[in-house]
Amino acid sequence: MKRKLQKFLQRLRFLQILGLIFALLLCIKLLSACTNQSIVTLSFVVPEREAQYWKPLIEQFQQTNNQNIRIDLANFSNNFQQNPNLTNDLKKTYISDFKSKSASYDLIYMDIIWVPEFAHKEWVMDLTQEFPQEELRGFIRSEVDSGRYEDKLYRIPFRADVGVLFYRQDWLNEVKQKRPETFNDLLRISQKVKQQLPEKVQYGYLWQSKPDEGLAAVFVEVLYGYGGFWINNKKVGLNQPEAIQAVEFLRDTIKLGISPKDITTYDEQYTRSLFRDRQAVFMRNWPNVWLDVNGSEPSFRGKIAIKPMVYAEGKRSVASKGGWGFGIAKNTKHKKEALQAIKFFTSAASQQKFTLAYASVPSRRNLFFEPKIVAKYSHYPELLKVVENSVARPRIPQYAQASCILQKYLSEALNPDNNGYKQAMDAAAKETQNLLDSGKYNCQI
Repeated sequence: MKRKLQKFLQRLRFLQILGLIFALLLCIKLLSACTNQSIVTLSFVVPEREAQYWKPLIEQFQQTNNQNIRIDLANFSNNFQQNPNLTNDLKKTYISDFKSKSASYDLIYMDIIWVPEFAHKEWVMDLTQEFPQEELRGFIRSEVDSGRYEDKLYRIPFRADVGVLFYRQDWLNEVKQKRPETFNDLLRISQKVKQQLPEKVQYGYLWQSKPDEGLAAVFVEVLYGYGGFWINNKKVGLNQPEAIQAVEFLRDTIKLGISPKDITTYDEQYTRSLFRDRQAVFMRNWPNVWLDVNGSEPSFRGKIAIKPMVYAEGKRSVASKGGWGFGIAKNTKHKKEALQAIKFFTSAASQQKFTLAYASVPSRRNLFFEPKIVAKYSHYPELLKVVENSVARPRIPQYAQASCILQKYLSEALNPDNNGYKQAMDAAAKETQNLLDSGKYNCQI
């Protein structure tokens, strides 16, 4: 009897040990599963030139706010080879992902001109109910409105952008000239500075004329500066008198030797390189170029200033509206976490940090007067006025095609040897009207 009891106890202990081992393994498995489920990875991609400035914000978001959300900025992934510098390259990256069976991006870092197309094709979520009006009051109203399509909100603004005129204040002082206000002022002063400072000045005015989105933005500013329009209620203004005046002004900058003969090949990066190398009096570009063109030499800093774009007599200064913000991919599985990330990145604190580092334009009104920002960039209070007087490029789902048409014919019209520039703009107007009427057009440059 005693021996049977001992065997029973031994068997019981063995079963208990097995049970403990099984329970331990089960706990480990469940713990691992819970841990894996609690960590959500959100991915997005940005223009390559600004990628490095996102690192501090991403680290702050993960360390101080959300240990359970990981941000994967695709620019730094080993398997990401595109490194998109141009807006179109980045757009192609997102569209390719939208169409893939295994979508990679949850957050969509959107250029302002993509919103109507992405919303129309239902690639991004409607965020109207997620951001009540009180949460949007701190933003510049036009920046919020630019994220809407058919009265629904699809993009929350992160940074605004507008075209501005950079100029060499020291050279203007040297020849006793005030900064230009009108197109004629720009031509006259450019010629005067070139004549009086030939050993210093090579060009009067640099602008972006390579057939890409930069050219469309430049033309919008000149076109509206003459009182014209591109598309208004399905009416096209590219062959109207104001549009022809805009083309003639840009042609004159080349014909008069104020702009380089080969400027039709210049993009934003190349023009800022020339301006940074002290080769021009004036340059049209975006505000974040400030850090690059001011240089690090103490003798050079403080000699460059920014002002609103010039305009025609009797008209007003108009800047082309740019800007970037966040949407959420329609097919994401992590909407809740994506909303949390957007609210952090578009907050005043995050925008302030990014603005100080990148010289970008915030989308929140109060930041234009924030002491730390104004101490570093004294022109920001004036920059708010430029943002408020900016004009959006046509907000239509077919914008990419409309821009392609404009770039194609405008490039022809800007050739100073081409006397058929009016006919080129007639063709641009006709093809754009066909696009609006049919909704389809295959434009290629």
